[in-house]
Amino acid sequence: MYIYLFLSSSVKRNKVYEAIPLRLALIQLMVGEDKAANVARAVSFIERAKQERADVVALPECFNSPYGTSHFEKYSESIPDGETSTALSEAAKRNNVYVIGGTIPEKSNGKLYNTCTVWGPDGKLAAKHRKMHLFDIDIKGKITFRESDVLTAGNSLTTFEVNGCKIGIGICYDIRFEEMARLYRNKGCQILIYPAAFNMTTGPLHWTLLQRARANDNQLYVACVSPARGSPPGYVAWGHTQLTNPWGEILEELDAVEDMVISDIDLKIVEEVRAQIPTFSQRRTDLYETIWKKEN
Repeated sequence: MYIYLFLSSSVKRNKVYEAIPLRLALIQLMVGEDKAANVARAVSFIERAKQERADVVALPECFNSPYGTSHFEKYSESIPDGETSTALSEAAKRNNVYVIGGTIPEKSNGKLYNTCTVWGPDGKLAAKHRKMHLFDIDIKGKITFRESDVLTAGNSLTTFEVNGCKIGIGICYDIRFEEMARLYRNKGCQILIYPAAFNMTTGPLHWTLLQRARANDNQLYVACVSPARGSPPGYVAWGHTQLTNPWGEILEELDAVEDMVISDIDLKIVEEVRAQIPTFSQRRTDLYETIWKKEN
């Protein structure tokens, strides 16, 4: 089952806005232990999304590998010349789309990263984001996880543009840090996309809450793209790939199974919200400010 959303008609206020032609596909993949099969499934969904005239196709976190610290080394590869990168590059070029390549375990200079790649319609690497905030939690009796046992954190913000739309990239746990989303807003982003794999404890509690909060606070679209829910043993993803608009409204949320959402993004809604509730210009920057400290 595929779900198609047309945002310019589904969000009606006091004015009719012309649609901006940016069609976004969010792919909720089932991920198994066979790396080649995982990548092949991702490529097949990219092709299906292109048949529906998608401009941007986004894959989930850790789509070529089971999610877990014990798997990252085994499934890791270099970027941009690893087998997964090569497949995504070829798929982006063959289908003339931007591909947000979820995340894969990246090996570089003896270190491992949880990394999202972005491939342009020319097949070239347009951007690369390494997960900035590593997932280290300990909820007694429910879940303990420490990405930092094997992964190294990234230190950069990552943006790219499609059809006049500026997109910021985060990865899963990154969404919990509102300062990061604010910095993307300061950079002019209209959409934030987070490949993400929340679990069965934090998913029901915070998945929807965090996306609506980031969208409402920064008056932009937020999409979180999850793997489909697998079966124990091992890490079980919550699923529920979701798209939220700048009003904080959930436009669509999938269930737990493998599926795809195709959405027409109307950037006029971003302009509408920011004009009607002008918090950006009302911030008391004489008293407080969110700034990026790292030198470029």
